[in-house]
Amino acid sequence: MSPLRNLKERLQTMDSNPRFKDWQYPDIVDGKPTKYHWIIQNADGFKLGFGTDIGAFSYINAKSGVTLEDGVQLGSHCSIYSVSTIDHKEGPVVLKKNCKLGSHSTVMPGVTIGENTIVGAHSFVTKDIPDNSLAFGVPAKVIKNGQK
Repeated sequence: MSPLRNLKERLQTMDSNPRFKDWQYPDIVDGKPTKYHWIIQNADGFKLGFGTDIGAFSYINAKSGVTLEDGVQLGSHCSIYSVSTIDHKEGPVVLKKNCKLGSHSTVMPGVTIGENTIVGAHSFVTKDIPDNSLAFGVPAKVIKNGQK
């Protein structure tokens, strides 16, 4: 994607949602709560897209990499793990553009959640979810798949 196209998309995001008009990247200090009360551990592995919204009391462990693309929204109390000490899994997590993760949901290592996908609250995501889908549950299952 060209830098100019990316800029145009970001400006469209701002125009379509006035609450992002003055959006700025937050200050992130490893292991310390941001002014919005969410925490990133291993911040060197964290990539934050433009116009994102991370709910209060969310936790992200980015040791093996976590990417939140433009327009991603996380509800409060969400957890994203690129490393799991319980089952010894590890891998990058990617939340694609404009996906939404409901409050109190957990995403485990190696998972990609597709563009424009919605994951319902209180879900436990252990596998990839395709673009334009609706998923929820423990473990999360795709209920509606927007793929053709």
